[in-house]
Amino acid sequence: MRFTPTLRRLASATLCCLGLTAQAAELHVYNWSDYIGEQTIAGFEKQTGIKVKYDVYDSDDTLQAKMLTGRAGYDVVVPTSNYMARQAAAGIYQPLNKVLLPNLANLDPQLMKMVASADPGNKYGVPYAWFTDGLGLNLNKVKAALGNDAPLDSWDLLFDPARLGKLKSCGVSMLDQASDVFAITLHYLHKDPNSKNPADYQAAFETLKKIRPYITQFNSSGYINDLANGDVCLAVGWSGDIGIARRRAADAGKHYQIAYVIPKSGAPFSVDMMTIPKDAPNPAAAHQWINHILQPDVAAGITNKVFYPTPNIPARKLVQPAIASDAGIYPPPAVMQTLFLLQPLPTDILRLQNRLWTQLKTGR
Repeated sequence: MRFTPTLRRLASATLCCLGLTAQAAELHVYNWSDYIGEQTIAGFEKQTGIKVKYDVYDSDDTLQAKMLTGRAGYDVVVPTSNYMARQAAAGIYQPLNKVLLPNLANLDPQLMKMVASADPGNKYGVPYAWFTDGLGLNLNKVKAALGNDAPLDSWDLLFDPARLGKLKSCGVSMLDQASDVFAITLHYLHKDPNSKNPADYQAAFETLKKIRPYITQFNSSGYINDLANGDVCLAVGWSGDIGIARRRAADAGKHYQIAYVIPKSGAPFSVDMMTIPKDAPNPAAAHQWINHILQPDVAAGITNKVFYPTPNIPARKLVQPAIASDAGIYPPPAVMQTLFLLQPLPTDILRLQNRLWTQLKTGR
């Protein structure tokens, strides 16, 4: 959906009242790495005449540190929903002007309702894409190390020290994202993955300590190429990233097979949200960017490039059939029932997570 003449006049009037210009010269976007379509930026620049300055980061903690310093200079940033909830409560983001976002009508109402648990009334954020956490596997190397009967669809592949020890020689990568890894570990221990009990995190830490000697790196971005190049054989990662690694391996003519597995017991899923910082230099252009991303062809172009499922209902018809039918990217209903949404956590739990995470990574 594009602006109708009536909506365009209304939007222009609103921008005028806000003291903003619809055709400001520049827009600053801060997004995750490997997370944009081939024509997304060029298409926006052609459609609006606004020049895009596009920077990337590799973790929610990196984004949060940047935002908490104030005056980061960005017009649009893309935090994960559980992080966004805390940041919005701290006054980092400005409320959306939904008059300027007619393409919100394209978003999945069920998903919007789910993320409202982190963003009541969908006041501050607009879903960009969603994803699951799971296991990225170099099937050839994993089976060579563990045999053909290895439990590839189980978190035991990660949390059994005997099995993981056999994979250390071919490389084991762990997301450098404490919130995700602790949620996975709590789930494995049959505890609430969004627990607010400090004792649960201590138990999760003790479990992670047992496998720490076999983790060869903590990485939330470079593991894509490491998996594609055969430098790691097991990666705890995000669904779209593993899809990118699989395509890169195929394009490079690698003989091995890259697979993404959502363990049968369940896994986290999250939604990345487009938000406008409170001190954004150009909030008018930020609204134009968000509305542009919500065009079905633009949203589908992003999914077709980065393998992260779009929350845009009309866009799904434009997603490449091989991607739309991939159960690792678009899990079937039975698998969706096993997934759990990461929720915002209290400050004391976040501090505990970060302290334990530092200890885990440093081996102290």
